[in-house]
Amino acid sequence: MQRKAYVPGAAVLLAALLAGCTGASDDEGSPIDSKGGDTGTTAVAAQPGKYRTLPEACGAVDHDTLDALLPGIGQLTDAAQQEQAYEGEAALTYDTDRRDGCSWKVESASATDHLSVDFERVVSYDNTVSDDNKAEELYSTQETAADLPEPAATGSDASSSPGGDAGTPSGDAGRSDGGEGNDSGGSGSEPTPSGSASPTQTSAALQPRVLDDLADQAFLDDKLSAGSSTARQRTVTVVFRTSNVIVTIEYAEQPTASGGVPDSEEMQDRARKLADVLAGKLDG
Repeated sequence: MQRKAYVPGAAVLLAALLAGCTGASDDEGSPIDSKGGDTGTTAVAAQPGKYRTLPEACGAVDHDTLDALLPGIGQLTDAAQQEQAYEGEAALTYDTDRRDGCSWKVESASATDHLSVDFERVVSYDNTVSDDNKAEELYSTQETAADLPEPAATGSDASSSPGGDAGTPSGDAGRSDGGEGNDSGGSGSEPTPSGSASPTQTSAALQPRVLDDLADQAFLDDKLSAGSSTARQRTVTVVFRTSNVIVTIEYAEQPTASGGVPDSEEMQDRARKLADVLAGKLDG
């Protein structure tokens, strides 16, 4: 006799339960994607600056350079006083790897000279902004605050300027010599030797300006303080940025004699040479 197929009741119940689970999964959709739509790409953090430390400011200027900038040091007869003058006065700072400065002030028979050097290592605390970009931003703020005049027109540009003479400083460039010239040439009534620059052209070359041949960015400012009966103080400032470090040099001189005016060309030349030395120390 042929047996009938028989499915136990437990098996039928199990099949029904399995079918129900499958249907519920289809109704509820696909499992949640753990990536949440993210492709897995991670933003790259901005690069740190080139420099992690700073030179010691008071030791960054050698004795020969100080002798040129501060002639009064050589006139000191007391050895202890002379050594102290060379050492300078360190600026108050809580982290010399972030900021360090030094200043010197020396009197001579003809003038009082003051020099200060400041190193600032810029660190960006924004992961999307590099140290270099942050330093560039801070440098640009300083350059804007200096309010440098527009470069003087030369050659054909000057001849095409309405009412302008070649080499005449524009804007407030006269502030570099107080409206009295930069003392690097004779009066306007005196003839200019053949082949040499006129006083006006020399004055234009010495106006506050951007320096294209120093570090990543740089500018020079030259101011002569107002005065009448007393000697006038000239202050030459050079600021430059190399990577994430900003260096500020301030060099001032006030003659002893009443009515004296410091020479702009000489002071700018000294400040520029010091800037070159300090830029080399950063890269050395």
